[in-house]
Amino acid sequence: MAEPRHPAAHRALRIGVQLAPQHASYSAYRDAVLRAEDLGVDAIFNWDHFFPLTQPFDAEHFEAWTVLGALAEQTERVEFGPLVNCSSYRNPDLQADMARTVDHISARAGGTGRLIFGTGSGWAQPDYDEYGYEFGTVGSRLDALAEDLPRIRARWDRLNPAPTRRIPVLIGGQGERKTLRLVAQHADIWHTFTKLDEMPRKIGVMHEWCTKEGRDPAEIELSTGWSIRGFGPLTETDAPARLFELGFRLMIPAIDGPDYDLSPLKPLLEWRDRVNGF
Repeated sequence: MAEPRHPAAHRALRIGVQLAPQHASYSAYRDAVLRAEDLGVDAIFNWDHFFPLTQPFDAEHFEAWTVLGALAEQTERVEFGPLVNCSSYRNPDLQADMARTVDHISARAGGTGRLIFGTGSGWAQPDYDEYGYEFGTVGSRLDALAEDLPRIRARWDRLNPAPTRRIPVLIGGQGERKTLRLVAQHADIWHTFTKLDEMPRKIGVMHEWCTKEGRDPAEIELSTGWSIRGFGPLTETDAPARLFELGFRLMIPAIDGPDYDLSPLKPLLEWRDRVNGF
């Protein structure tokens, strides 16, 4: 398959950050959020889990949507959201109402909300087991997500007040039979965790699903991320530039507590500004 270039040249490059809500006090997390916004990132994300994802697994950790409500009040400019919400933890109509409420909390006078509704089918079995949710299979969880997405959009249309804007939906994952079809059907943003060398083929599969679903792939923003601990300064790797050439316009490195060292973001933000002509 020829290496596809996603038709995203019209989009500005954005640099986000995923601040892991683990291994730190909430005051340290809040400080990291405010520092990231002051630094100039375009978006801030957490994740939707109930326990740390890295050692020590019994360390401090905070629930996603409660944190997002606080983020909505604490920040002024950035977009933000879960990377990603686990759809099987909550009723889809409740998810829609929570997202709509956070959207309104984040709106400033005369403006619109800033929530990005990142979502996926879930994968962390300890979360399910400890909190009493049925884990099922990869297929059953994806089938449930396929049922949930139209219900969420339909609930947004019925809520009073309605969301302040058409809340963008980010879908995370890269499964070729089901997830990428859902991306073609529902996503405004596709976030993939795929290895760099596998990106072109995955983009090609997503384009094929767009063709089958009658969707223009240019409507879908490409997003990806990495752990900052395994990623050197921009001058030491061409990965961001390669991703940009493939059409990625939202890049989200992940930074962990307890210190939340944001210094590796600075060269990425400088590169963003050069690319965007600032």
